[in-house]
Amino acid sequence: MELVSRMMDGSIPQPPEAGPGSSDTPARLRQDEKMTYLQRVQLFESCSSRQLRAIARITEVQEVPAGYVLAQAGDPGDCFFVIVDGAAQIDVSPQKQSRIGPGEFFGEMSLLDGEPRSATVTADTAMRLLLIQRRDFMTLLGEVPSLTERMLVTLCQRVRKAEKALTA
Repeated sequence: MELVSRMMDGSIPQPPEAGPGSSDTPARLRQDEKMTYLQRVQLFESCSSRQLRAIARITEVQEVPAGYVLAQAGDPGDCFFVIVDGAAQIDVSPQKQSRIGPGEFFGEMSLLDGEPRSATVTADTAMRLLLIQRRDFMTLLGEVPSLTERMLVTLCQRVRKAEKALTA
């Protein structure tokens, strides 16, 4: 039982499952397990239990191996990603790269403005992610305004960091 608990809290990594688009069906998680993941993500920390339950219903848990391309620059955006475990490399250009990890998110820009993905995101390590499909994303933002605020703050921070890098 302790082994399962440690696997669930991320202190022991679980073997990665096949990535998105594969023919293997990912393991289904109970709603309370998804809620546990959601509670670990800063973006959702101000959500009520009712809101977390609603978010859990629309999320898919995806596990991918290191090296898996999660988003490709220039491709249409079809989902929003929240990192539960693992880390990813974000490549905007050869000169503009960064790394993100647990609790961080990506993919929102393409869903907000309808434009193609602006960066390529590749798993640096095996990862566990929560995915929210395009069809559910805007509804979610309308129902939980605090998420919109947090995303806007994060987007502003990203823009300021990029501007600072240009002037350095």
